[in-house]
Amino acid sequence: MVALFEPTWAIKAIYNLTPAQLKREGIRAVLTDLDNTLIAWNNPDGTPQLRQWLSEMKNAGITVMVVSNNNADRIAHALAKLELPFVSRALKPLPTGINRAVRQLSLTKAEVVMVGDQLMTDIAGGNTAGVRTILVQPLIETDAWNTRINRFFERRIMKRMNKHHLIDYAEELHGKH
Repeated sequence: MVALFEPTWAIKAIYNLTPAQLKREGIRAVLTDLDNTLIAWNNPDGTPQLRQWLSEMKNAGITVMVVSNNNADRIAHALAKLELPFVSRALKPLPTGINRAVRQLSLTKAEVVMVGDQLMTDIAGGNTAGVRTILVQPLIETDAWNTRINRFFERRIMKRMNKHHLIDYAEELHGKH
């Protein structure tokens, strides 16, 4: 059961990903969760660091697409200033939204990576869809009310994974963890 939640990589923040690291792994698109992965759930405007990272990805020809369980209105509002494509109501941990994103981008599953801060939705969803996954630390310590339930169960899974040294957050992407 632990394998369902085991990420391909674990890094401290999505902003640590560089085009060179992604290209070395054959990745042409980053599918990312929205809240606490790409932006803090309580700061929909993002940060200068986010805008710089998005600019680097765009200049390198790497697509960034949000795949979120949120509804389309919530995502569109959060991304209004960032102009990113998205898939709403992704139904993670089911592979539905991730598969939809891969089809929309006309890429293979080997060319995308799913990035998120939650084992139970983002990582399990990516693993179920058959794409590589990156677990990142949440941008902020607090969560929206609907995420707190997942975090309760996630702490139990994380404790088990840490016991077997399966999660070690690196500064950057390198090899299989």
